[in-house]
Amino acid sequence: MTGYQEVLTDPSYRGQIVAMTYPLIGNYGTNSLDQESHSPHVRGFVVEELSEIPSNWRSEMSLDEYLKKWNIPGAQGIDTRALTRHLRTRGAMKACLTTEEMSHAEATRKALQGEGVIGMDYVREVSARGIYQWDPEDKLSEPWSIGSSNGGIKPTLPPVRFRIIAYDYGIKENILRLLRQKGFRVTVVPASTTAEEVLALNPDGVFLSNGPGDPAALAYAHKATRDLMGKKPVFGICLGHQILGFAFGGSTYKLKFGHHGANQPVKDLSTGKVAITAQNHGFAVDPKSLPSNVEVTHINLNDGTVEGMRHKELPIFSVQYHPEAAPGPHDASYFFDEFAELIESRA
Repeated sequence: MTGYQEVLTDPSYRGQIVAMTYPLIGNYGTNSLDQESHSPHVRGFVVEELSEIPSNWRSEMSLDEYLKKWNIPGAQGIDTRALTRHLRTRGAMKACLTTEEMSHAEATRKALQGEGVIGMDYVREVSARGIYQWDPEDKLSEPWSIGSSNGGIKPTLPPVRFRIIAYDYGIKENILRLLRQKGFRVTVVPASTTAEEVLALNPDGVFLSNGPGDPAALAYAHKATRDLMGKKPVFGICLGHQILGFAFGGSTYKLKFGHHGANQPVKDLSTGKVAITAQNHGFAVDPKSLPSNVEVTHINLNDGTVEGMRHKELPIFSVQYHPEAAPGPHDASYFFDEFAELIESRA
């Protein structure tokens, strides 16, 4: 019902067709404040009913106009709840959206010939082209409240406590906002940046972002992360979590269903507490592949997959889900505080 623009502009959805389960989508239109990156990244968008007349004082254009602006194909009139039930049984599937006249068999053949996500490095398509410092002082109209807008009113930002490097594998804007709100000065670097280049900037810590595609295809990221281990505190989320898995010497596997949406239950194994989390990933770290000096800290209560891990000796931890939400619950935003505490303890 809400958050569709954040989903459309989340780089983690690169290469995917997204179907929304809630029947009516587009009721509040779109605007330039709610984007999680500079443009949409989905291959296609499927809804049951498109709201053609948006009703919100912040709306700048309708969802239909927005998708046409970016040349993203969309389809409505689809029973998306029936589609959801189908995917729950069969798992994530390849698909084809077409306006051409063709038989079901031909459309199915085209879908099966699609590139999919296995073995795909979509990170190179969405990552920054150069190093830059993310400066919220230049973003006077940023939506500063977590995961939503307060009409462009800026809060008083805390003083900078730590300078960190953020690897951009497909980083979301709300991650950058939250890092700044927690006292980090963030310099963003492209995914291909080497450990030597990062260490030359002498940051207090390193953040590994979310992103799209198959983590196994990112050998350059595995190496850079491995070379940073033990030299700087590291915090990874989503794809960054999976890259850490490879840097530790582990591996990942393709999930049949994947984890998507804003209601995934995750258990903290140290406290027993359960958080409802926002997730978007089709791969998981194989716990059997991890070395003995890495422990699993969080699990998904739906299927028992790894949702968090930490190194027992080095200042490194990660979570599979999105603590920054946007959209989604804010249960897990405390991880940004834990990153600050980890850096402070190692100063």
